[in-house]
Amino acid sequence: MWIFGYGSLTWKVDFPYRQREVGYIKGYVRRFWQASIDHRGVPGKAQVWGVAYEVPPEQEADVTKRLNVREQRFDNRKTVVMYGPSGHPLSHSVLVFVGSNEPELFLGDAPLQTMAEQIGRSHGPSGANSDYLFQLARFMRNEVPQAQDDHLFQLEAAVNEFLTKSRKIVHTHHHHSKH
Repeated sequence: MWIFGYGSLTWKVDFPYRQREVGYIKGYVRRFWQASIDHRGVPGKAQVWGVAYEVPPEQEADVTKRLNVREQRFDNRKTVVMYGPSGHPLSHSVLVFVGSNEPELFLGDAPLQTMAEQIGRSHGPSGANSDYLFQLARFMRNEVPQAQDDHLFQLEAAVNEFLTKSRKIVHTHHHHSKH
């Protein structure tokens, strides 16, 4: 069994696996970090990059159970075709959890600035949402340099800027309180 992860599974794996493959699935688009079927996109254009892990048969039940707990808000699981970096479909299909999980912030078409501020301020069960975003951006940059995920990188830049600004505000504030 192969499990495809496009969120924190790209860097945080807490189950045994045989091998790991980077690639993408089609028909979904990562809008924020909830993958949602994109009705506006051109069919076949939408794709989400991530990592698939091959789970040994004897571990399948255990891993599925663990992931169901970890990804508990995922309302459905789908088996889809995965493509390698060269664009060829892989011979094995992958199981993907579709829905929203970690930071509960599906903002859709909110302006970048609004998204950046919300991410900058929010904490999910796994820590700061900004860390989640930065990890994701790092994964994409390092492992999938050919994927032009502009949405993700623009968001990363905007969040960085927001965090820098808010740190400055906090800093000046402390400075005044001394007097």
